[in-house]
Amino acid sequence: MTIPKSTEVVVVGAGCFGLSTAYHLLKRGFTHVTVLDRSPELPAPEAASTDINKIVRSSYADPFYAGLARDAIAAWKDTAEWGDTYHESGVLVLLEGSGSYANKAFENDKAIGARTEILRDAEALRAAFPPGVEACSFEGRSGYINRDGGWAHATQGVKFAMNKVAELGGKVLSGKAVVELLKEDGQTKGVRCGDGSVYPAGLVVLSAGSWSAASFPSLGLGEKCVATGQTVGKIQLTQEEADIYRGNPVYLDLNTGFYVFPPNEQNVVKCAIHAAGYTHATPATEHAPVSSPVFPQASGTDIGTLVPRAALHELGDALRAVFPALARKPWCGTRLCWYTDSPDEDWVIGFHPADANIMLATAGSGHGYKFLPVIGRLVADAIEGTLPTELVRKFALDRQKNEVPVSRPWSQIRNLDLADLVGPAAIV
Repeated sequence: MTIPKSTEVVVVGAGCFGLSTAYHLLKRGFTHVTVLDRSPELPAPEAASTDINKIVRSSYADPFYAGLARDAIAAWKDTAEWGDTYHESGVLVLLEGSGSYANKAFENDKAIGARTEILRDAEALRAAFPPGVEACSFEGRSGYINRDGGWAHATQGVKFAMNKVAELGGKVLSGKAVVELLKEDGQTKGVRCGDGSVYPAGLVVLSAGSWSAASFPSLGLGEKCVATGQTVGKIQLTQEEADIYRGNPVYLDLNTGFYVFPPNEQNVVKCAIHAAGYTHATPATEHAPVSSPVFPQASGTDIGTLVPRAALHELGDALRAVFPALARKPWCGTRLCWYTDSPDEDWVIGFHPADANIMLATAGSGHGYKFLPVIGRLVADAIEGTLPTELVRKFALDRQKNEVPVSRPWSQIRNLDLADLVGPAAIV
């Protein structure tokens, strides 16, 4: 099926997938691209991609993502396109032994030509941090640094992407919550928003992130696009303290999932655990219940500041085990960050099996942001029918589970208990 470049394309969601898709379609000559987002403010404050930083790494056990991340890093380095969004601090990855996710990632990093440095023992690991940084002993451990990696200012990158879409003639509209897919002869022909506005479309790209399954229950996305909440913690340092940690690489333990960034310009250190997270099931309707995001907050605080008590304890313990001095500082902020996960951590990109006018572009599975400059290229290829067959199969909604190593076991997902949430002032 050939989709004319004059087709009215409506993209639902102004996050990483949606904006990158719009950008690449416009670059290829599509002339009518409109991005709709439910949030009255863009970038959406509650979106996973709206954050102070995200890891940019090519350290993947799957060679496909390692190679694509290499392409993304090259794109991030183009300051004419992305300004100073990308910061190449390096990424320190702990190794676990032959056959582990981390060791496969190391082999892939070497194979694609990344600048890697093996850290064979505890002494080498400790020496990877600047003088004055209080770190754990790392006794019996080894790891490596990938110098071709670091972190990106997440919100800034999204703003750049929004501007690129507008500069190329696309529209990005806020306050447009899509509540209905308009059908004709069983095929989607447009969308209706909660404010009553209607947008006809020859193609609808669904990039609604963690709202995907709950917002469109008739599409049956619940088992392949699961909304999971991840706990994030932030610590405010003084200028003097921050200067000590400023030269840190991003720290990433792919076995436990714990990661921590160097301080940003505001001297804030962010950390989290790349884990299976928490689900929040919606009440049953005529469709099966699915997980949907919820943003509990204390009175007068920013959106989504309350997090599971157990997760905050685990985060504090993980920080204490690596950087004890940081763990002695109070949390200055917490957040429940909602991702859209697939069971095998592969993305969902492709036409819906029951509706050829719907292109799915979602299920970032906690590792989508770093690909912001290039991920829309894959979606555009899928729309134009040029995506390689092996990737069509890899990203298909109705695929069999891809047998690739996962970084966070699906079996560890927990149910969110709204009665047991705490804010950053909680003592951990």
